[in-house]
This record gives sequence, structure tokens and C-alpha cells, in this order.
Amino acid sequence: MANTQSLSRRSMMLRSAACGTVMSVGANTAVLPSFLMGAPQSTTENVLVVLQLSGGNDGLNTVIPFDHPVYQKNRPSLAVGKDQVLAIEENLGFHPVATGLSTLLEQSQLSIIQGVGYPNPNRSHFESMDIWHTCRRKDAVRDEGWIGASVNQHLTRQDNDTPILHLGSEKQPLALTATDPRSISIRSLDQFKLQANQEQITSVVQTTNSDDDSNALLGFLQSSTASALKTSEQLLRSAASKTRDNDGAAYPQHRLAQKLQTIAKLIDSPLKTRVYYVTLDGFDTHAQQAGAHESLLGQLSSALAAFVADLKQRQQGQRVTTMVFSEFGRRLAENASKGTDHGAAGPMFLAGEGILPGLIGKHPSLTDLQQGDLKHQFDFRQVYASVLQWMGWEDDALGKSFKPLELFT
Repeated sequence: MANTQSLSRRSMMLRSAACGTVMSVGANTAVLPSFLMGAPQSTTENVLVVLQLSGGNDGLNTVIPFDHPVYQKNRPSLAVGKDQVLAIEENLGFHPVATGLSTLLEQSQLSIIQGVGYPNPNRSHFESMDIWHTCRRKDAVRDEGWIGASVNQHLTRQDNDTPILHLGSEKQPLALTATDPRSISIRSLDQFKLQANQEQITSVVQTTNSDDDSNALLGFLQSSTASALKTSEQLLRSAASKTRDNDGAAYPQHRLAQKLQTIAKLIDSPLKTRVYYVTLDGFDTHAQQAGAHESLLGQLSSALAAFVADLKQRQQGQRVTTMVFSEFGRRLAENASKGTDHGAAGPMFLAGEGILPGLIGKHPSLTDLQQGDLKHQFDFRQVYASVLQWMGWEDDALGKSFKPLELFT
């Protein structure tokens, strides 16, 4: 039994090291690879913030074809009327709670990419999300995510040791995975306090079997402890810095807003992170959708608007783009539980000062459907290709070449 437990613990720690995640080695102790230790970042280096809407956002009740008779007929309890929507154009409007998105659009800081998906859509949360994260189907090799692979291809450790930060308590997204890990995951800055020392780390590793795997792990931990401690101090110091942080941008009091506020502080600091990743969960609205979806859209909309305003005040807005996506949309017709089931295509959003604002493409047809779902007109990898181009990176991580869209000014 002891050998089995040791092996299991060693395997878990090695997996954590391989994924670049924070590794707990005591009640108040954590260890992670060194990162972000270079000189202050030039403001000409673009930063991508990825905001994942987990569960399948209902695009039809986000960007709403409010006066289409097919929409009204198929959603007797969920349809939003013309007198409620926030106008986008003559026949489209935002959900009435999405005032932040509407404001960003009015300020030319929001791009709405309509009908985004991929061929032969998969309606499983896990499989569809894996496709979005790796740009590959399950029968292909998925040892890297599109972000992790892109970073490894274009940034050396001398350039930036770990340029990716995932902020949240959920499992690190597959999109950030790489054969040479360059990312970390933290729950919050308040919990990010490294109190480890060499003896504690050595003690933990020695509880495993003495073999090549544990020796490799020990070497990894020994080599990274000092820089990890420095990183912890630098990260906390940068977040608390008042150099240009006058807290002038008002954020709403919910978790997503707090995450984005933290990211704004870190962007406006000496840290060299190039990609930040956050999620908002709860979009699997199979039953009683109206209230739940309204709450989630309110959080997304208010947090994103505050974040963009904050970056503008910090004079960082030109080099930051936030990309919002979900693994699929919802079906056209509501179900018997006053919710919607898994669908296919849906909208993506880009927010920031450097994006091409407005509607991109036409709203998907409500009569020409694919098994009851909206058809896609843009492959999500076209959006990725556009973003990678804006970051100054090639699109090799997408598996094959995809034609970028005109999404940036």
C-alpha cells in the first residue's frame, strides 16, 4: 500500500510539473517554475486576454434577432422583444442586461464576430472544448494547446520564461498545455504566497520512491525554488503597486470583475506576461434559462466594460485585446424546461482599443439549419489566426493554415 501511495503522489506531482501548474507541498506552501523575471515590458508588446464562457453560451439571446418571426415562434418564454433589447442595428440587439457590451460597441471598442464554429460540430462539452483548445479532433495528437504551442514556438525562455497566467480555481485549460510548460495557474493573488524552502521540498520528494522520476522532480524543484520565491514577491508587489493605479475604474463586485481587475494591475506592471486566461462558468442552461443567463451576461458585460475602461486609464488599452468565446451555442428552439439544449455556431467577441469594431459577418440564418442548429460561417481558427497575427506570431499551432479575418485596425 505504501508503495502504491508513493507512486500515486509522485505521478501527480510530475503531472503538475509537466502542466506548469502550482504544486502544493504543504498547508501554506506552493512551488512553481520561475517566470516573468525579465526587464520591464515594452508597451509595444501586445497582450491577449482570453475569457472562456464555459457551458455553451446562448448566442441567440446574447445578440438577438428580436423581430424575426422564427425566433419569436421557437422561444415562447425566452424570446426578448424589440422594446427590451439594446439596439445594435435595425434587426439585432443585445440582451437588455448587456449594457456594458452596448457601451463598448458605442465606443468602437467591441467586435461581434457572428456565426463562429467549425465543420461537423460536436455537442459534447468536453470534446467541443478540447477542439477549441487544441484545434484538433480527438483522433489527432493533442499534446499541446494552441496557446501553449504558439508561445513555445515564438518566445524563448530568455525572452520570457513563463508568459502565460491562468487566474482561477478551475483546472488549467488545455489551450495552455505545452511540451515545454510555460504557464502557471493561481486561484488569486491573496492566496499566492510562497513559503517553501529547500528542506521542505526535498522532504516531500523523498517520500516518493527513489528512482529516476523522483530524482528528476527533485532536480526540477531544487532549480526553481529560489526564482519561484522571487516571482511570488514580484507578482504580489506588482499587483499592489500604486505607480499608476489610482483605482479610477469602478469594477462591479463579482468574481469575474475581480479577476479582470487583477489582470489590469498585472498588465500595468513590470511583469512580462503575454497571455492571461480566465473563465466564467454556468452557461449550460438546459432549464429555467432566463434568470441564470441574464445574471451571467450581466457579469460578463459589466466586468468587460470596466476592464477596458481601466486599461484605457492605465494607457495600456492599445496593446491589449480580450477575446471571448464559448464551446458552442444553443439550439434555436427552447425545450420543455424553458431552457435551451446544446447547439453549434455562436458569436465571439473581441474587446479593446485596437480592434475593428462592429458586426463581422451576417447573423446566421434561422431557417437554413443544421440538425436544428445555426450553421457557422467563420471557423474559430480564423479568429485565432487573426489574433496570432496581431500578437506577431505565426499560425503553426492551428494544425493547418486558416485565412485570418480583418479584426484589427
